[in-house]
Amino acid sequence: SPVTMKVWWYDNKEGDPREDHFGSAATLGDLAAAGVEYFSFPPESHETDPDFKQLCQSRGYKNSDLVTISRTSIPSYEEKMKIFFEEHLHDDEEIRFFLDGSGFFDVRSPDDRWLRICGEKGDLLIVPAGIYHRFSPDTKEFASVRRIFTDAPKWVPINRADLSGHELENESRRIWLSKYAQSSAVNAAA
Repeated sequence: SPVTMKVWWYDNKEGDPREDHFGSAATLGDLAAAGVEYFSFPPESHETDPDFKQLCQSRGYKNSDLVTISRTSIPSYEEKMKIFFEEHLHDDEEIRFFLDGSGFFDVRSPDDRWLRICGEKGDLLIVPAGIYHRFSPDTKEFASVRRIFTDAPKWVPINRADLSGHELENESRRIWLSKYAQSSAVNAAA
């Protein structure tokens, strides 16, 4: 599949998170260094696509649901978007397949900088367990996203602020740090 993912370093300036916040160019290699995986599949035929089926089978994905992100589909939209944009991690990997529309996933690099990913129609992202991340719609404020899970659909965020000073007590965070963080960062946190 053609690689069309757009990724850049977030500019860290104040302002509306729905804006691009382009800081400087980044690469899929920068994402891979943080454990984030990217795939592209045709949204219209992904369920019959042999590569999509193989990915799901090899990783044990068994369930999914469909979420439409828009002002008309999500009650208390502004409040929900603030929750999505709060920096957090999960104990499970987060798999998101954009069937339509677009939105931003920001993920922390191993040196704790924000990488901004623009997920668009056909993009499938796998965000590893234990990585700090957040989501924001873009200015179009519409995305149809299939969330994919290894078991029952769930979304349990663990906010970074809640782990302050205790992040190494979280097993998924410890595992992510041991795999992706620079050895000096791991040693400094120990």
